[in-house]
Amino acid sequence: MIKKLQYFIGAGTDPHRNLAIEEYLTDTVPGDTCILYLWQNRHTVVIGRNQNAWAECRTTELERDSGTLARRLSGGGAVYHDMGNLNFTFSLREADYDLRRQQSVIVEACRLLGIPAEISGRNDILTNGCKFSGNSFYNHAGCAFHNGTLLVSVDMANLGKYLTPSKAKLESKGVASVRSRDINLTELRPSLTIAEMAQAMVQAFEHVYGLTAQELRESDFDEAEIARRYERFHSYDWIYGKTFPLSFACSERFAWGEVTLRLAVEKGVCTETAVYSDSMDAEFASALEKALVGSRFTVDALCARIRAVPECAAYAADLCALMEKQLLYPLAVPGGCGELFGTAGAGDQVQVLAGKFRD
Repeated sequence: MIKKLQYFIGAGTDPHRNLAIEEYLTDTVPGDTCILYLWQNRHTVVIGRNQNAWAECRTTELERDSGTLARRLSGGGAVYHDMGNLNFTFSLREADYDLRRQQSVIVEACRLLGIPAEISGRNDILTNGCKFSGNSFYNHAGCAFHNGTLLVSVDMANLGKYLTPSKAKLESKGVASVRSRDINLTELRPSLTIAEMAQAMVQAFEHVYGLTAQELRESDFDEAEIARRYERFHSYDWIYGKTFPLSFACSERFAWGEVTLRLAVEKGVCTETAVYSDSMDAEFASALEKALVGSRFTVDALCARIRAVPECAAYAADLCALMEKQLLYPLAVPGGCGELFGTAGAGDQVQVLAGKFRD
């Protein structure tokens, strides 16, 4: 039960440091306490925990325009941040986590500003049918956070300029572009500022929980701990992830999100794996990656590994159906897999026939 509220309004705009502070606040949140962290990033694309940076963002263009790419801890899709966007994070113990209560703080903040808002599904908050807040989630070692964006006066042109969502994702949303789905709150209240939005969030936080919130200062934090976390969020390996020669890849969009599996296969065995997804579940991709390493490159072997992963329980049927579709029916597979089949050389196209890869 939440008995104490704290809030921190960040002054810096470095996304890697802001993400380090977010993790620090979550890892150190006291019991029975909820912390509201409000923060901004300058000219940044933030991708989800399990996304492929090159597939989700025009990285070269972003770099040329002096932008920053960052990878967050939580799942979900890529977002663009500038100084017209206000980010929020609710950090608390898992036992006190209440998504609808936390989201109602955003709805109440909008009400205080005279803006109608409603929760849509698990991830989005809408006004007049358009999205102004996308949410994502993370939990670890008994602590959790729920974070998201508040589009106040974002340069919408940059959403389409730097973000590259898949065609499947756009079709599943029933829209033709990134930009058409989103709305700035200044379209409903032209005079709204980031400072007013932040003030309304703190007021709504206190109203929803029925408690007075204590303001935190950066001087209250352990700078060494934040610096340690910053080094990880700032590192190339964290932002871009691993790369390796590709033997097999497949992708599909399901009701729970889009997933891409990339496998390096040697002598019929998966030697390296990468799983990319915009699913809100941040943990399943890394668990699946570990499980598939060492598996034989057959439908039965891959599906057995998938079904054995507890974090994949909700997705196993879909993932196995994808394996069945890709490996049991005629499919053109890029060269480099020839030694698996004993028929192809580099650059050849191989037909994978029903029954060919059964144990």
